Amino acid sequence: MSVLDLFKLEGKLAVVTGAAQGIGFEMAKALMEAGAKVVIADLNPEVGEPAARELGASFESVNVSSSSSVAELAARVEAQYGAVDVLVNNAGIVRNTPAEDTSDDEWRSILSVNLDGVFWCCREFGKKMLERRKGSIVNQASMSGIISNHPQPQAAYNTSKAGVIHLTRSLAGEWASRGVRVNAIAPGYTATPLTKRGLETPGWKETWLGETPMGRTAEPFEIAPAAVYLASDASSFVTGSVLVVDGGYTVW
Repeated sequence: MSVLDLFKLEGKLAVVTGAAQGIGFEMAKALMEAGAKVVIADLNPEVGEPAARELGASFESVNVSSSSSVAELAARVEAQYGAVDVLVNNAGIVRNTPAEDTSDDEWRSILSVNLDGVFWCCREFGKKMLERRKGSIVNQASMSGIISNHPQPQAAYNTSKAGVIHLTRSLAGEWASRGVRVNAIAPGYTATPLTKRGLETPGWKETWLGETPMGRTAEPFEIAPAAVYLASDASSFVTGSVLVVDGGYTVW
């Protein structure tokens, strides 16, 4: 078998949450180009269904902050499409609110989507993977789970992503002997709708790019190959890892 063959995903079924746009969309596209059949799972059908049609993927609606919605998704996907080989937990939100002004509701909403949602998905899809003793889970973390960004205030977001990193490591340790690998990707600043406001805020863009050794933001397609690597047999001896794709931001 050649090295390139290890990256192939023919015959595999992948579920990607939050894949209607941005990094998630590019990850879904990359997984399909590697041969996988992909189900886009997103909260908003108005953007999720057109994205699925564009790629030739399937669409299923889900609210990852609801454990019952995630459980229903997992059961529905299994019944309609078959066994899930790859799960990419990409859905996420961000708010830039000073910590002292962050309301209970805002704190909970960010943690509910970014951390609870990752756990609900890992738990529900992981159960079936563990039964079959095979599967790869890729969680979308962030360099914000490793460092504290500035000048923008985002304590809730940073905390949620740090939680994703440690959840990834915890599950990897629990499930490695049962055939399920769990890894994470930690992107740096990427040109997506999530960062659009920041890039347009005076002083933020200059700081972000000035502190990134490569001096630019990533394009979403530059993050996607990391998902293919971690989903495929190319990373068969990799679990509990956090693949940082940040243009060098965290080296300083």
